[in-house]
Amino acid sequence: MSEATPSDSMPTGSDAVLPFQLDRLDVRGRVARLDVAIDTILTQHDYPAAISGLLAEATLLTVLIGQTMKLRHRFSLQARGKGAVTLLATDYFAPSDEGQPARIRAYAGYDRTTFAESGLEGLALLGEGVMGVTIDQGEGLQPYQGITPLSGASLAECMELYFAQSEQIATRFAVASAFASEPGKEPGWRAGGVVIQHLPKASPLMPEGTDRPSGTDSLMSADDVAAMGETPDDWATAALKLATVEAHELLGPHVAPDALLRRLFHEDAPRVYAPQPVEFGCTCDEKALYALLSGYEADTLGDMAENGHIVADCQFCGAHYSFAVEDLVGEERQNP
Repeated sequence: MSEATPSDSMPTGSDAVLPFQLDRLDVRGRVARLDVAIDTILTQHDYPAAISGLLAEATLLTVLIGQTMKLRHRFSLQARGKGAVTLLATDYFAPSDEGQPARIRAYAGYDRTTFAESGLEGLALLGEGVMGVTIDQGEGLQPYQGITPLSGASLAECMELYFAQSEQIATRFAVASAFASEPGKEPGWRAGGVVIQHLPKASPLMPEGTDRPSGTDSLMSADDVAAMGETPDDWATAALKLATVEAHELLGPHVAPDALLRRLFHEDAPRVYAPQPVEFGCTCDEKALYALLSGYEADTLGDMAENGHIVADCQFCGAHYSFAVEDLVGEERQNP
């Protein structure tokens, strides 16, 4: 990852992630802005505004974390609950080659009747449940998986607790999303956020005098993890400064990401790196699905079919596929 000058940082309003570090505080982080990509994801499903906001938060968290993935790796986030929203699923596909954009996709599953009757917003829409993360390193390699309860006031807080518990990395997010409009442009969804992380240098032991973890549901918090290290005051300084950020600064487009970093951390020697562009992209594939279905026995295909056809829809991008059973069976199978 090469260092970039401010003029090289991502332009305002772009779909991209800008990595940075604060040299004087031993803190690293990322700034993300999603414009066209998040609007594409949310509008193609026509979710209610409250669900769009929750899915936008999940997508933004996925992008802020996923940017650290190596080429061709995938980072996935899933939240499953017993409330009106039963599933949030997001994927970040790292670029296949240097200089290429990363791809993101996201989907929300919910019960329309329960949602209409609930009157809830945010994390409360999921109710009791769990959030899981998966890092897929490619074919032949065991994926890494982690899980944490849906705890706290937001998905961002859940992810902070996950990093504190599972990775022992002090992490703090500031995220925002909105359906907004600019003069001369059609209104659409925008999302933006910042993540900071402080890596403790000392042994991961609770400091003396601490009776128990201070996080929600007696889980370790970012502050607990920072206290394990040699420079907890550095973490406190960075976290306090991040807490001053305002929604319009996170969302843009009038405040550029590098300008935002200078505003928040100008005393801490912020250094930015080359931005990672992001775009909407789905991995569903008609030929791959055809090959999968053609491996089934004729009787099984018949049970799956309706009016002689097997129909499949992609929940992420809305693509519709239809295959005639007669094309899937027999000695010679046709390509779709």
